[in-house]
This record gives sequence, structure tokens and C-alpha cells, in this order.
Amino acid sequence: MSDGSGRSTFTEGYAVPIAGLLSLFFALMAGLTAGRALSGDLADAVLPVAFALGAILALRFRQKHAGSE
Repeated sequence: MSDGSGRSTFTEGYAVPIAGLLSLFFALMAGLTAGRALSGDLADAVLPVAFALGAILALRFRQKHAGSE
């Protein structure tokens, strides 16, 4: 997508804040579900690990796009 100036509208400041908020959300959810995972079954540990991976991927995406602006 372009606004006619030759610059992409995706990198005009939308990707970095949204990726940061997603990373914060995933990290918060991983922390909230970690207690149940530590006191329960091994299968209960899948959810916090998935949230932690989501947070790491969102941070990597944020770093990649923060450098390109």
C-alpha cells in the first residue's frame, strides 16, 4: 500500500507500536498462565510457552521494523 509519495504506509509508525503492544499482551498472558502450568500437568505448560513464543516473535518483528524507519 502506498500513499502516493513512494513510502509504504505500513512502516509509517504503525508496525512498531502495535507489535510492542502485542508483545506486552503475550508476555502478560504468559505470566498469568504460568502459575497453573507450574502446579499442574505437563500439558498445562503448553499455553504459557506458546504465549512466551508469541511475545518473542512480536519483539523480533518490532525490532526489525523499528530499524527500517
